[in-house]
Amino acid sequence: MLRVATWNINSVRLRIDQVARFVAEARPDILCLQEIKCREGEFPAEAFAAMGLPYLRIAGQKGWHGVAIASARPIRDAPRLEVCREGHARCVGGVVAGVEIQNFYVPAGGDLPDRALNPKFDHKLDFYERLAADVARRDRAAPLVLAGDLNIAPGENDVWNHRYMSKVVSHTPVEVETLTRLQAAGGFADVVRDAFPDPQKLASWWSYRAADFRKSARGLRLDHLWTSPGLTPGVVPASARIHEDVRAWERPSDHAPVTVDLAL
Repeated sequence: MLRVATWNINSVRLRIDQVARFVAEARPDILCLQEIKCREGEFPAEAFAAMGLPYLRIAGQKGWHGVAIASARPIRDAPRLEVCREGHARCVGGVVAGVEIQNFYVPAGGDLPDRALNPKFDHKLDFYERLAADVARRDRAAPLVLAGDLNIAPGENDVWNHRYMSKVVSHTPVEVETLTRLQAAGGFADVVRDAFPDPQKLASWWSYRAADFRKSARGLRLDHLWTSPGLTPGVVPASARIHEDVRAWERPSDHAPVTVDLAL
């Protein structure tokens, strides 16, 4: 079995104790991190080795962005995806136990959902379009996990208020359509939503602005684990989970980890 986790950690060095606690409690074999906010040489590799995740693939950047894969098993190289036109550290890949893992931190897109008026929003959609083009060329039978903070909440039950959020970047119709095209291009299964079908409300991100994130209940499901058709039959039924309790820890990330188990 392979347990895969994804987590926007919002600074890996600042929250290394939370990472260690999560790894001890959830026991992931592979941990995909986003927003590590450090360069490769600044990544706390020794701490991950002590956690039992000594194998690393890191794409770092000074102060911003950054993604990493930490694994209990050896990592082989995976195709490098050139999907970020700005050259940000937003994608890293690796192959673990025969499964390709591609880990993404998709641009948030700014505040205005207009490609012509907002370059950040155009960048976000361009990122998706480049990724969808790559995915469309792939063999669907090959085992692939697409993981990360995709910065889009796709369904009506992935946001706290569909009507309101449809006007807000992260859940606008053009973004949802763009995410849906990517999912269709690879035939991906959304393992969390499959485990918790609509109309159950789901969220993996809650703003720091709320003193009590559960009381405000204004969450969005921005963090995703998808499996290719060649891997989806190996998803352990009912294993996918959003670890909402982690969001309540001291000095938390504003995102909660998401996990799924794969029977290989």
